[in-house]
Amino acid sequence: MSASPNRNFDRVELEATIRKLIELIGEDPESIELKATPKRVAEMYEEILSGRNVDPADILAETYEADHDEMVMVSGIRFSSMCEHHLLPFFGVAHVAYIPNLSGRIVGISKLAKLVEALAMRLQVQERMTKEIAESIVAQLKPQGVMVVVEAEHLCMAIRGVKSPGSKVVTSSVRGRFRKDPLTRSEALQLIGRERGWGMP
Repeated sequence: MSASPNRNFDRVELEATIRKLIELIGEDPESIELKATPKRVAEMYEEILSGRNVDPADILAETYEADHDEMVMVSGIRFSSMCEHHLLPFFGVAHVAYIPNLSGRIVGISKLAKLVEALAMRLQVQERMTKEIAESIVAQLKPQGVMVVVEAEHLCMAIRGVKSPGSKVVTSSVRGRFRKDPLTRSEALQLIGRERGWGMP
């Protein structure tokens, strides 16, 4: 996937829309308390949705020879995103593992965190984000295998509807050796579990 916004971010129009929203919920957008709110909210959206302008391929474009063909994992990558269903945040951690291809070329570990950030900072659903992280690594690095596990809390579950604060959604995307080889998959899950304290009293 690439950075492909249908149109440019229109902060002026968004401010006007937020001002109208404040009116429609019965508040006065010209009050002292709310007068600057449309500007603040528009700026906030521009910041937290800035990933829509980032092409994941650019993040992973630079690789280097490391003579390493065993698992590389970055666990506990913290992220926040915006659910496209209710425009409420979801946030949590991503665990990303891959096995370099036989040439042993790898990407800088910080790039994996940047990849997660770029794909999170846009209107998203957790399932698609998890898949997109894995697909980006497959497309650019051609690894022997990829495994992505994402854990997140969704405010649309915490503060509305079922009102279940603290509940977490866990999604995964598994490719190549991680899918075909149970031992490799188990090793990755054990490493993630150690990071997260799964199975600990």
